[in-house]
Amino acid sequence: MHRTYSMRATRAPTASQIQNPPPPPSSTKSGRFFGRGGLGHALRRNAAGAFGPDLAKKLSQLVKMEKNVMRSLEMVAKERMEVAQQLSIWGEACDEDVSDVTDKLGVLLYEIGELEDQYVDRYDQYRVTVKSIRNIEASVQPSRDRKQKITDQIAQLKYKEPNSPKIVVLEQELVRAEAESLVAEAQLSNITREKIKAAYTYQFDALREHCEKVAIIAGYGKHLLELIDDTPVTPGETRAAYDGYEASKAIIQDCEDALTNWVTQKAAVSAKLSTRARTLSQRRRNNIKARTEGHDLSGQDAPLNDQDSWVPANQHKDEYDDDEDEDDIDAPNHSIHDSESGMNGESRGRNQEPVAA
Repeated sequence: MHRTYSMRATRAPTASQIQNPPPPPSSTKSGRFFGRGGLGHALRRNAAGAFGPDLAKKLSQLVKMEKNVMRSLEMVAKERMEVAQQLSIWGEACDEDVSDVTDKLGVLLYEIGELEDQYVDRYDQYRVTVKSIRNIEASVQPSRDRKQKITDQIAQLKYKEPNSPKIVVLEQELVRAEAESLVAEAQLSNITREKIKAAYTYQFDALREHCEKVAIIAGYGKHLLELIDDTPVTPGETRAAYDGYEASKAIIQDCEDALTNWVTQKAAVSAKLSTRARTLSQRRRNNIKARTEGHDLSGQDAPLNDQDSWVPANQHKDEYDDDEDEDDIDAPNHSIHDSESGMNGESRGRNQEPVAA
């Protein structure tokens, strides 16, 4: 009775999704042999830094550790939805007020699980963006290695054959290698700063939205609890008939409306800087702006034409493949496609009952 309302029905995109379209589903959600559990986590974490260019090993390990975090979040989301279903099933046999409220609480908890599932997708945006920095680091390593190799050859010849004509040739090659290395290092420096800001903007925006919506659900959940009559009764006394069905449905509807209409501009929590922190931060921004004024940087990131010294990361697959552990399918860092994630249409564990006449 009165269990027909559910937030699991197919809904139109929320205001937040219209403003910031959701990313594609996370690559960690497809089934894998080592998809879950401590063994897969340990293998990814320990193997990530064991292969590939030295420059990219540390960030490669970070990328794999973040994949472990995402798999754990995915498991939490799945189990929370199962908990919501079980709460609804248990409350079905209780008194009318407890039965109705636990059913609606199951709806709210299930919604939290779905929000966590959506958070995983947005978290993957952050991880893939960090991963692009690692790919650039891997492509810079050959330039460094070539410069070091020529330097070592020159030192060796000066020790064994100080008058060798090869020294002049190698010194000319070293000049070219250093120039190429400067370009590569500049590209790495610029891209690292750009991508690290973009990556953590994705993460913090997703975390902020997730936490704000969970707080909204928690608030409406407490309103539902007020519908339970916890007044003690004496043995043999009968409680008054429950008359809160319409109220509980209205609370759920209000919660859905609040979640649907939430956008970043409506965030209840804001990070306010102290006067000192705000002054120092503004001074730093002004210094950055002053240094960039009057300098044309448009051509400094032009791609190198010398393929012998600059090798793109995608050509290092044999010696350095981050995806050797079965589960990383890269999505382009710059494309975010509109897609609807979640588990709309799932049964929450109870069969719909007809309303008694």
